[in-house]
Amino acid sequence: MWFASDTGGTFTDLVVEDEGKWSSYKAPTVAADPVRGVMDALQLAADDRGLSLDQLLGKGEVFIHATTHAINAVLTGNTARTALLTTAGHPDVLLLREGGRPDPFDFLTPFPDPYIPRRLVFEVDERIDADAAVFRALDEESFALTAAKLRDAEVEAVAVCLLWSVINPVHELRVGELLDKYLPGVPYTLSHRLNPAPREFRRASAAAIDASLKPMMTHYLGSLTNRLMDAGFGGRVLVVTSQGGVMDAAEVALAPIHVVNSGPSMAPVAGRAYVGLESDTPADVVIADTGGTTFDVSVVRDGRIPLTRELWIGTPIVGHLTGFPSVDVRSVGAGGGSLAAVDAGGVLHVGPQSAGAYPGPACYGRGGTKPTLTDAAVLLGYLDADYFLGGTMSLDVPAANAAMTILADELGMSVAQTAASVVELATETMTQAILDITVKQGIDPANAVLVGGGGAAGMNIVFIARRLGCKTVVIPETGATLSAAGALISNLTTDYRRTGYMALSQFSSERANVLIEGLETQCQHFADGPGAGALSVTYAYTAEARYADQAWEIEVELPTRRFNGPDDVAAFVNAFHREHERLYAFSDHGSDIEIVNWRVGVSCRLREPQPERLEMKAARDRPAAPRNIILPNGEAHEALVYDWSLLPEGMVLNGPAVVESPFTTVIIDKARFQRSAAGSLIIELEE
Repeated sequence: MWFASDTGGTFTDLVVEDEGKWSSYKAPTVAADPVRGVMDALQLAADDRGLSLDQLLGKGEVFIHATTHAINAVLTGNTARTALLTTAGHPDVLLLREGGRPDPFDFLTPFPDPYIPRRLVFEVDERIDADAAVFRALDEESFALTAAKLRDAEVEAVAVCLLWSVINPVHELRVGELLDKYLPGVPYTLSHRLNPAPREFRRASAAAIDASLKPMMTHYLGSLTNRLMDAGFGGRVLVVTSQGGVMDAAEVALAPIHVVNSGPSMAPVAGRAYVGLESDTPADVVIADTGGTTFDVSVVRDGRIPLTRELWIGTPIVGHLTGFPSVDVRSVGAGGGSLAAVDAGGVLHVGPQSAGAYPGPACYGRGGTKPTLTDAAVLLGYLDADYFLGGTMSLDVPAANAAMTILADELGMSVAQTAASVVELATETMTQAILDITVKQGIDPANAVLVGGGGAAGMNIVFIARRLGCKTVVIPETGATLSAAGALISNLTTDYRRTGYMALSQFSSERANVLIEGLETQCQHFADGPGAGALSVTYAYTAEARYADQAWEIEVELPTRRFNGPDDVAAFVNAFHREHERLYAFSDHGSDIEIVNWRVGVSCRLREPQPERLEMKAARDRPAAPRNIILPNGEAHEALVYDWSLLPEGMVLNGPAVVESPFTTVIIDKARFQRSAAGSLIIELEE
């Protein structure tokens, strides 16, 4: 038995695989104790099987966990008191950043505060030059005084980022040894090990974020593991990473920056798999994952999930840059629990603030008084108040109406008009997020398949598709728990990088092969260690390269594992030109090409990457009567209500309709829809 959990801002999702059959569960997330939400979801799974919790967990082989705990800690500043050690003369790397600003002509906005305050930045008397030579030896006597200052400052973690440590780490390694000597037990991060690439700000920022998370994430993952073990689990605990794979919890605790984008990275893994069940032809796929708090968008291009190193925690440019590879996910504060409010100028806004799980939307009846997207959906007839979450929870319609009435009075509109406006505005916010990630990557969303995930996706996924011009919408059986489903079919992955600058006009095949072989050795150690027993192991070879005089690199897949002659070099040149053309619509065949970094990734397949069918239970114990719904454009329709689990496979039906399952409700206007052989709801929009 395998378990996969995903802790969101409102609900904690759980998918259980038991002898080839999947089942899903949701429990409210407890912000003060996220592990409790996980245990509550597991208890629901145990109750569903007539087992005690220890009996259920005793059957478990693997538990996979996706969490927002790390990113929330960074956003709220709830991290360890962390110091930064940097080369003497360069203490302001986190303050100066890379010199960018959101608006290049805005000189009035204050520069953002550095991730680590200047008072906790300490200079180390040493210097490695750009040729990897020791320009000034590490002054260990001076460092002993610095260590005393660190003790006096009561730091809880230390980030170390010395100049050019990526090509000669001797000083960083020695600093690590001295920290073990002078500050035993204080965790630290060496930048060259974590993010071995040039560009000081990105390396320093990654080291700072990673170090600051170590005490908290060590405690959190330890608590998760211990509580699972105490409850009867004796299997392996894995954690979802930002790169779209999983790693052992113990490995993540050593480098917690791997999980700053943990949960959302699994949605494209699941989306790719479910679309693949419907068609053998690789297609561009847009995955829209709508939870209670956020709307996460990711894409799949030609069967591949794009990665980015531009992962900002918070607002781009003014937030904090990880400089670490992550599945490219764009998030906006728009979800089922997003609050609707009118600003001082009389303009309606939906999000980014959320009602969360407690008190939640007004219709939850837990004391919430502010209107949310879910309240609007109740008032428009989208949700059945008596059968929310499969009948396990009733919704308070009068409370939703009271909350929306206050908003309606401010706008001078009827309650129905206001609720429709809330849905329409949320739809527009989500549509713009999709356009942002697709158009900038050369994807026409009108030609892509739109996958709806998350418990709140069904409320407006068809409306989003119409705004984008999408012709096909796929909502998987496990759509309400999409990220957790993706975790069940993900692989054990990691990658290793080395800086090895060389221009192709002066290319050294021997040096390139040595770099690649070293990275392969690291991958092999991973495959023989954490990946032992995998069904299969695959490597991915890439280089980060650019045209001469360009500032930034692009990742290009190596056409060969070794450079054995001019033909192999020419093959890489052609691959680079093609990739540059694909990304930017031009290539410069007359320019020299410079390779800056080399990367080899390893993926260990733990199980077959194909989702199983979900054991869907009837959403209600009797057929539902048709009900009136109001679309965002104000049109009122009588919609037939269908139980997803009872839909015959392959039967084409027409909207307006409402399709219900225990954890999601899908609103369909006049589109055609059917349940596929894989169990997914396929919605076809007319031209």
